[in-house]
Amino acid sequence: MKKKNWLSILMSFASICKVKMILAVMFAILSVFGGMIPYFGVYALIRLAILNELTPGSLLLWCSVCGGGFILQIVCYAISTTFAHVSAYTILEQIRINMAQRLLQAPLGEITSQQAGKLKDIFLDKVGTIELPLAHVIPEVGSSLLLPLAMFIYLISIDWRMALATLATLPLCIIPMLSGKARENFNKNYTAYMEANDHVNNVIVEYIEGIEVVKTFNQGATSYEKYAGAVSSFKDFTMAWFLSSWKTLTLMSSVLPTTLLATVPVGLMLFINGSLNVSELTICCILALGLVTPLIKFTTYINLGKTMEYAILSASELLDLPELPDGKIPQIPREYSISLKNVSFSYTGQKSGNVLHQINLEILQDKVTALVGPSGGGKSTVAKLIDRFWDVSSGSISIGGIDIREIPLAELSKIVSFVTQDNFLFNCSLKENIRLGNPTATDEEVFQAARAARCEEFISKLEKGWDTSAGEAGKYLSGGEKQRISIARAILKNAPIVILDEATAFTDPENEDKIQQSIMQLARGKTLLVIAHRLSTIKNADQIAVIEKGRIVAVGRQGELLKTCPLYERLWNAHVGAKQWAVTVRGKEVSGDV
Repeated sequence: MKKKNWLSILMSFASICKVKMILAVMFAILSVFGGMIPYFGVYALIRLAILNELTPGSLLLWCSVCGGGFILQIVCYAISTTFAHVSAYTILEQIRINMAQRLLQAPLGEITSQQAGKLKDIFLDKVGTIELPLAHVIPEVGSSLLLPLAMFIYLISIDWRMALATLATLPLCIIPMLSGKARENFNKNYTAYMEANDHVNNVIVEYIEGIEVVKTFNQGATSYEKYAGAVSSFKDFTMAWFLSSWKTLTLMSSVLPTTLLATVPVGLMLFINGSLNVSELTICCILALGLVTPLIKFTTYINLGKTMEYAILSASELLDLPELPDGKIPQIPREYSISLKNVSFSYTGQKSGNVLHQINLEILQDKVTALVGPSGGGKSTVAKLIDRFWDVSSGSISIGGIDIREIPLAELSKIVSFVTQDNFLFNCSLKENIRLGNPTATDEEVFQAARAARCEEFISKLEKGWDTSAGEAGKYLSGGEKQRISIARAILKNAPIVILDEATAFTDPENEDKIQQSIMQLARGKTLLVIAHRLSTIKNADQIAVIEKGRIVAVGRQGELLKTCPLYERLWNAHVGAKQWAVTVRGKEVSGDV
């Protein structure tokens, strides 16, 4: 696959603000011409002074011209920068929105394979880095070259030898910068530096997210060594990158301001032999010094080029994640039975890596279907394929007779409500966390859903009640209480298909019956698929599908399976034995339920 050119990607990012960016460049160019006017004014004043023709009127005139040029430069630069920065932050906003949208459209496997630290780095740091080229490089790099070019042409009009003299020291800057070995070392060290940067980001996120486990298992020293090692490694690679470039950059910064080394002697020789007069010699020296500032500014962009390239390619990589195709002719199901026909699936895309094999299952509307089986058998994978977290490798899944690949993703998300054992609460109030199920719901509808999921009894005990932020409540809520909030979301969403993936895993025995009642209320008139290890929660299901090693081995009701399916019988006996487990703690019996 041909590697993308980062400059073309940068320009594609800028296309949504094309007019503003063009205006930014135009005003940057006008700013350059404004910056040249004082040089002409100074030349005119010097010439008049040498010819003894300088009068108060002409002095005022040319001083006004110089001042006007300076004002023009400042005003045009301010306008250019305003257009450029408005465009840059508009584009950054759009890039981040597009990346978030792409994450929603990409298969879940593509997202979960990305490390959190890397994603955070791309979303915040690397996309932020793109602001520099958008706001400065595009409008200013041209003007940074245009000004010295215009000055060089003007020097040629005075005397071509003086123009060449101003370039005498440039080869000392350009040759080291363009040498193949220098570029190779720079690229190699910068790549290593960015890999170290990604690694240290991942380690930091891992350390913070896993701090509870680290402390629980007394692994602080080991984890700290890993963290410290990543930080130390990042420092080493940063220094290696700096050392690979500082000689060239220091040389350039030192040599560029030395344009007078050749300009003064050459100018004096030309003055002595009569080729230049005093005013021409003076303006040539002034212009030679005027070349320095824009060229030094340009070299800073060269130094930042690799940083920008890496940031732009990283953002583009995320924007180019494969996405689940939407149906070309969108179809909306009118009933909500689910049918899996010969479904096989592999996370790798290779048939040899299939985790599901020829699954055939009918999940009927208005019925409760349970998926049970040993861990790792493929239960959650089946549920996620129905919600189209991935597309099947072969076979098909249909809702109401329509292949889910033909149902628009937005519509599919409306008709399927997915509740998992990993309950994520956003950092807003508990009320708003529940309202995520239906953003247009009234407060009373939120409260009704919460009561149905038995949330009101523990929320009312919090100091701020419904307005308690999830972050603040997190230290008070049990796993079961968080699950009940997720169930309340699903009740509020009122989707016709509900998938519960171990949604009652953390529910305590005391509240299990309450949660079961709320689930039954949630399931009324809906297609309900329940995945459960705790078989007591699904013993009354309309049908139970037993899955092992990616294959359906039996389907039936509880009574039938206990008689006809040895695997289900073993699972049930193990579950009943676990429910009867008890220990004595300080003379007090405590029952355990697994």
